[in-house]
Amino acid sequence: MQQVQHIVFDIGKVLIHYDPEIPFSRLIPDPAKRQWFFDNVCTPDWNIEQDRGRGWEEAEVELLAIHPGHEANIRNFRRYWHEMVPHAYDDTVDLMERLIDAGHDVTMLTNFAADTFVEARARFPFLEKPRGVTVSGEVGLIKPDRAIYDLHADTFGLTPPASLFIDDSPKNVKGAQDAGWQAVLFTGAGPLEADLRRLGVAF
Repeated sequence: MQQVQHIVFDIGKVLIHYDPEIPFSRLIPDPAKRQWFFDNVCTPDWNIEQDRGRGWEEAEVELLAIHPGHEANIRNFRRYWHEMVPHAYDDTVDLMERLIDAGHDVTMLTNFAADTFVEARARFPFLEKPRGVTVSGEVGLIKPDRAIYDLHADTFGLTPPASLFIDDSPKNVKGAQDAGWQAVLFTGAGPLEADLRRLGVAF
């Protein structure tokens, strides 16, 4: 295993909290109806296409044709997106900043809609601190497809075997490993710090 030379962070649920339940627990108070809405209307498969680059207007039109009776809440998914990302994980952000301050090469690779990432960047200034970011919605590729890992490596001059990817999703971790990277599953700042030290990353 090569010494880690590049550290790549995911963003959602690693640096920033994300939970659609936050606004929708108010908008659809009944838990069973809310779960039905997420399972059948604004589903994860529907939402990931915005991360792949589809615009919100097109996404809403698609659902309105199928579920016209749910227009308000279909539109609320984008309208109240800012409530779904209420805060950063300060301990992980602190860890990332310590790595940067220690001279490590840190970038970010995220599944994120292009327009909501602009909002996130304005709200969370620490997203400007790494050397750069690949945003799925801007490049039309999503994790865990190998192409986005290869693109990130090419864009930022990373050597995949010397690159460490940090993500909360097991399938995205495996995607990085399949692309020849080192990768760890994020479960919290404490375990991540232990992983980094185990891999010989000094900071």
